[in-house]
Amino acid sequence: MRRATLLAALLGAVTLSAACAPSVPGSSSGGSGSGSEAPASADRLTIGTTADVVNYNPLVGNSRTDSWVTNLMYPHLTQMDETGKRVPYLATEWSYSEDGKTATAKLRDDMKWSDGKPVTADDVVFSVTAVQKEKFGVVAGLITAMDKAEAVSPTEVKFHLTRADGTFLDNVGFWLPIVPKHVFEKAPSVQKFANDANWVSAGPFKLTKVERGQRYIMERVDGFGPGQPAVKEIVFRVFPDVNTEVLALRNGEIDLIGNVLPPATATELKSDQKVKLQQIPSLGWAHLQYNTKRKPLDDVRVRQALAHAVDYEAIRNIALKGFAKSSNSSVLTPSLPAYTDPASKEYAFDPEQSKKLLAEAGVTNLSLGMIYDQADPNIARWAPMVRDAAKKAGITIKLQGLERNTYLDKTAKRDFDIYAGSWAVMDNPPANLGLAFKTGGFINYAQVSDPKLDDLIDQAQKALTQEEAKAPIQEAARIIHDQVYDNVLYVETFNIAHSTKWTGFKPMPSELLSILNPLSLASAKPAG
Repeated sequence: MRRATLLAALLGAVTLSAACAPSVPGSSSGGSGSGSEAPASADRLTIGTTADVVNYNPLVGNSRTDSWVTNLMYPHLTQMDETGKRVPYLATEWSYSEDGKTATAKLRDDMKWSDGKPVTADDVVFSVTAVQKEKFGVVAGLITAMDKAEAVSPTEVKFHLTRADGTFLDNVGFWLPIVPKHVFEKAPSVQKFANDANWVSAGPFKLTKVERGQRYIMERVDGFGPGQPAVKEIVFRVFPDVNTEVLALRNGEIDLIGNVLPPATATELKSDQKVKLQQIPSLGWAHLQYNTKRKPLDDVRVRQALAHAVDYEAIRNIALKGFAKSSNSSVLTPSLPAYTDPASKEYAFDPEQSKKLLAEAGVTNLSLGMIYDQADPNIARWAPMVRDAAKKAGITIKLQGLERNTYLDKTAKRDFDIYAGSWAVMDNPPANLGLAFKTGGFINYAQVSDPKLDDLIDQAQKALTQEEAKAPIQEAARIIHDQVYDNVLYVETFNIAHSTKWTGFKPMPSELLSILNPLSLASAKPAG
């Protein structure tokens, strides 16, 4: 669920005939020659990425390239549409019992694994039980209400819950990849199963060739039940950096930029007649979190002083080039109109108010460290702006730009004063707020422990309808706002680019889904 940072990877458009092999980064083939003049062909869609696949096991892998490739190989019970709504995939319908303690999903009967065996309820039960038993990944934190899963028939799964949990079906449906039981059960540990060869998959595409550092080739599965894509072959090409990808997009060597564009890059590409930019607001947000277990950050007045020491508008207009909007300092952003609280107001940038609050708290010469992923292009731009604005309130912030793995390790260990990062998808507030702000929550990096907040989140999670969950979750969001358990800076407006020679892509409000998800690629086709 959490992808702490947005890396700058771009994907772009190539028009190569079926007979041509894609050019390799650094080679002299491709470029602005005849390839850029040829019409687009449904024979091949070429996508750029700046990273290789690390994990082929979809239950483990969560980097962008991992997800892009494995999401085309392994089904989920549901997908997300452009608005964030759950739509059918492997599951055709889903529901709760009246008391909310049993959840049921009915499955398609026409999907098969690539070795010919049918995809059944047994595969679903195996996948969710493996995660529950071995307790790995964010999904484990989302299914804590599950007692056991049961295959009632080949096309029906019942999830028996220990408590009513109206978030369960949305969570397990969307986030859990379904893997083939007859393949994965042979491994002593599902979590440690590499799954790096002889893939048995059941998505719209199958992985047929891997050249690490160069390309990944995927072929269409004809007769795919949920909908056969028009594109016959997907090629992921690995580039050394973002600039090389941008050049490849403009030269017509690749067809698609699946990554969200950095704002500066989006601004540059706006005028390119060969590029189509699609915009969609993120379901996540960028934020600062303060470690509530460290003095003096355990004092709400200090956290409020820090909130008043951020120039939010400058960050959105300068660092994000205007491709961002205010969340009104709320975790219920405008991207979620069903939950948004219109009464929430953004903390004003007011250094004098910061000084006043610090004086009330008896704090002088406040000096704090702030960690962030130095490879994140957006945060690397606004982190110095946070530091400089805080100086006006007499607050010293020492920036600690870290290598990604070190940053993630410090985050996991709660080893920081201030954490600068982002959530990629926060689409289900009762579940999301439980993970991020409930005592002991899986991604509760600020170490929040507030009994009243816990109770409100519990109430919202027990609700079986959005209408029932709205009041307690809005009250929970007000506590998070007032206590500054999270300081939400902005909601990014994503820019996703592809060649004008292609049409039909469905941009999703998530960097991980982008326009490379099965629903989007099923409808992609050459323009005209």
